[in-house]
Amino acid sequence: MEKLEQIKQTLSEIDHRTPDALRVAFRLGYRVSPAPAPGEEDRVASLVASVLPPPPPLVSEDADANKPGQVPLASTSEDDAAKVLRMEWASCYLPDHDEDAHFGHDEAGVVGVVDGVGGYRDLGEDAAAFSRGLMASAFMHVLAIEPGTPVCPYALLERAYDETVASTASGASTAVILSLAGATLKWAYIGDSAFAVLRGGNIVHRSRAQQSYFNCPFQLSSPGEGDSIAEANVGEIAVRDGDVVVVGTDGLFDNVFDAELERVRMGTAQGYSPKNMADVVAGIAYEMSRSPTKDSPFSTEGHKQAPGDRFHGGKPDDITVVVTFISDLS
Repeated sequence: MEKLEQIKQTLSEIDHRTPDALRVAFRLGYRVSPAPAPGEEDRVASLVASVLPPPPPLVSEDADANKPGQVPLASTSEDDAAKVLRMEWASCYLPDHDEDAHFGHDEAGVVGVVDGVGGYRDLGEDAAAFSRGLMASAFMHVLAIEPGTPVCPYALLERAYDETVASTASGASTAVILSLAGATLKWAYIGDSAFAVLRGGNIVHRSRAQQSYFNCPFQLSSPGEGDSIAEANVGEIAVRDGDVVVVGTDGLFDNVFDAELERVRMGTAQGYSPKNMADVVAGIAYEMSRSPTKDSPFSTEGHKQAPGDRFHGGKPDDITVVVTFISDLS
């Protein structure tokens, strides 16, 4: 991880305030205290395991919210709803084939992430053209919106899609757009570009990939070639001061388990900025993507789909991570 130019600044910034336990949890690759000799107990790693218990299960909309050990999916008090919340975001992009794109706008409270479908590269087409067109169009529309005007993620994605199709851009793309309106986080996504909302260190909402079959996500492209924009998953969730939203392409979520993502709470407790956290999370995803032996979310799901397959390791890919802190301005 230390060799990645994109995150060297963050590693330098957090070095003096990162205890050994956090270095192990985030796989930062270096530590102050001596590493254990072969066969000896790694006391630091044991400490990390003791403070990172298995995460409680999510509560679905029709689950019993009073069941012990569950985290409410979305609940907010009248005081929470009355607060004026803002979005502070930062990103880290680690390209492989350089077909991801993203944007964000703090004042408008909007972020978007897209992933160009690599199969078009094999056809000799520019696999990044459609994804970049989507984000360029969406960002220009956000810039044109009057300050204070709520943004509808689906309407924004639909307009960006129509304009990208009209431009005759080649390729296809997955996409996710989120916006903050008051104390409500709204979303629209298609495919496996995804997001998670963390509260108190636990994931309280996690988008689920839309796939035609394993490793073939829903995707937007020219009419008649891809999935319909009407297939986009649309929804909203109440958020609070202190919530953290992590958004990314499949380069992140194919390589980082949800339980690992919840370690973000250890970084926020140390005062890491959104940029620090985006860099560290992207670094973790990158290391897993290059591992030939460790089980990743991608290889784990692959085993379920093909039990006889002996594939292990991560999935090399473009990795885009956007970390958003929700804070109170009232």
